[in-house]
Amino acid sequence: MGTPGYAGRILRIDLSSQRVDELATLEYSDAFLGGRGLAARLYWDETRPESSAFDPGNVLVFATGPLAGVPVIGGSRWQVCGKSPATNPHHFSYCNLGGRWGASLKFGGYDAIAVRGCSEKPVYVLISDGGASIRDASHLWGRGAIETREALTAELGEAARVAAIGPAGEKGAVMATILADQDSSGSGGLGAAMGAKKLKAIVLTSSGRRAEVARPEELQQLIEYYRGLRRLPLKASTYRYSDDLVPSFGRVKMKKAAPCYGCRGCTRRLYEAEDGRKGKFMCASALFYQPWVVLHHGGWKDDVAFHATKLIDNCGLDSKSIDHTIGWLYACFQAGILTDEGTGIPISRAGSPEFIEALTGKMARREGFGDLLAMGIQAAAAQVGPDAVRLTRNVGYLGMPEYELLYDPRLYIPHAIFYATEPRLPMSQLHEYGVLMPKFASWARGEPGAQAAPGVIRAIAHRFWGSEAAGDLSTYEGKALAARMIQDRETAKECLVLCDMVWPIVDQENTADHVGDPALESRLLSAVTGREVDENGLNRIGERVFNLERAIRVREGHRGRAFDQPPGRCFTEPLRFDQVNQDCVVPGRDWQPISRKGATLDRQSFEAMKDEYYRLRGWDPGTGLQTREPLVDLGLGNVADDLEARGLLGH
Repeated sequence: MGTPGYAGRILRIDLSSQRVDELATLEYSDAFLGGRGLAARLYWDETRPESSAFDPGNVLVFATGPLAGVPVIGGSRWQVCGKSPATNPHHFSYCNLGGRWGASLKFGGYDAIAVRGCSEKPVYVLISDGGASIRDASHLWGRGAIETREALTAELGEAARVAAIGPAGEKGAVMATILADQDSSGSGGLGAAMGAKKLKAIVLTSSGRRAEVARPEELQQLIEYYRGLRRLPLKASTYRYSDDLVPSFGRVKMKKAAPCYGCRGCTRRLYEAEDGRKGKFMCASALFYQPWVVLHHGGWKDDVAFHATKLIDNCGLDSKSIDHTIGWLYACFQAGILTDEGTGIPISRAGSPEFIEALTGKMARREGFGDLLAMGIQAAAAQVGPDAVRLTRNVGYLGMPEYELLYDPRLYIPHAIFYATEPRLPMSQLHEYGVLMPKFASWARGEPGAQAAPGVIRAIAHRFWGSEAAGDLSTYEGKALAARMIQDRETAKECLVLCDMVWPIVDQENTADHVGDPALESRLLSAVTGREVDENGLNRIGERVFNLERAIRVREGHRGRAFDQPPGRCFTEPLRFDQVNQDCVVPGRDWQPISRKGATLDRQSFEAMKDEYYRLRGWDPGTGLQTREPLVDLGLGNVADDLEARGLLGH
């Protein structure tokens, strides 16, 4: 029996023994809410640190949050967490997906699914009104993720919600994804961990349609307040990409895509090709191949880019990883290190349909040179030779050389902490500065209607990041506190699980000071669950989960301070460009606009910032390891005991 905000049950599946049983959500929800928090606790309890991502003992957790199924607010996203092969060594990681699968899981009577073991033959899990069952998927093995979804919905009905892997996941490609309904995709390599279990898909067919809410009238008032805040975000060309990278982006005519369950909609777009194929077409999945299309064809061709998007989705490959792979292959081709004949891939025709078909096919099936590429470009380059290794450092977003990082730490200083302490690209953490600061740049350019003036940035920095100094990006002052506050808030958001495109509401046009409301998430949680949680209390949960994830990584081989480093080039190579904030304009001293083009991270200042960050977290500054007292204060005493027994606590 559930409580408000929760279905009340966690489904546990052991594929080795074919055993299915249940846990009570309440054992985890009080301390960890849901989503990544619940998943991290299950993982800590059930996955041995020495297990690899491909071991049967690696527990994969599919989890919703307490706001799933509540309409309008963008809270029906879901998480998949487990040990990933995309990190070296394999570490706990996570991905975030949308669509309707997460809400359907809750409607089916479960807040999460924990999967361990390995089936002897391919299987899929079916969760229906009659309960959960493990079914033969031999007829689906080898088929694409989209093909699998279509086959299962044809068999089980159009209302079936399917999360599946493609051949890349089956073959253990380290960038394998999980694809769900509405082309929602989860990266981080967890599709490969799913494939190692011979788990082709999880299908939901429950007919339930209700989320229990403790205080519906209060919730409705908050929803109306939220509607008002969302109506008019600050005006700015936040996502105005350079024409050098993606000419004419935004001129492609597409329909709005169906939103995630209960949401009002967002920037998701639905593309329909001439052959009738339809699919999501936005962000990296839409853009990753476009620069190469322009290079090869001499102009924008959205049909070729859409074809590439459908290929990687069906193969179960991550667009950002394919983006980097193409950039590295082409750099090696230009340097004479790799050839079309030697790889069996027409690298000289990058941007053509033939190239992307050959590349994705060979990677997904682990054929020929594609077998090397499926291990990631760092591992592939190590096999090719030192010159190829050097070229990996010059590959970045949208395949372009010398732009390695999204929301670069050389531009936004607190991001150095995020890159240093997370196991994967920390997108939600990067968005607080990375989305707001281009709006300041719009104001600095004098664009009509731009309202992110210095006073607004100063007020937001004080309210969201702990000090006005956090908004001045000419210094390192206040940046450690900003990093900690953002990490705690964003981790709590990943426990709820709220949409990163909407939350937190940092800035607004239609409020007197244009400052958003960081307390709204906790008020929504209280109204839905009936549990009184204020802003500080919610952030405290985020801090608890962040510390648990840190402990997991340390237990799995991360060794604190020496390992907490952003990419080395940030210290030596000057910033040349940013994909969104093209002139690299940020607030500087006295809140005057400055450009950080040509900037590098200062090593000494970064290490001092890291010292401050460790002290703020109560960790040992000398080692970067956690200490007992803060863990106990967070209710993680048993975690502290485990780390101490392993000699992994700081002093």
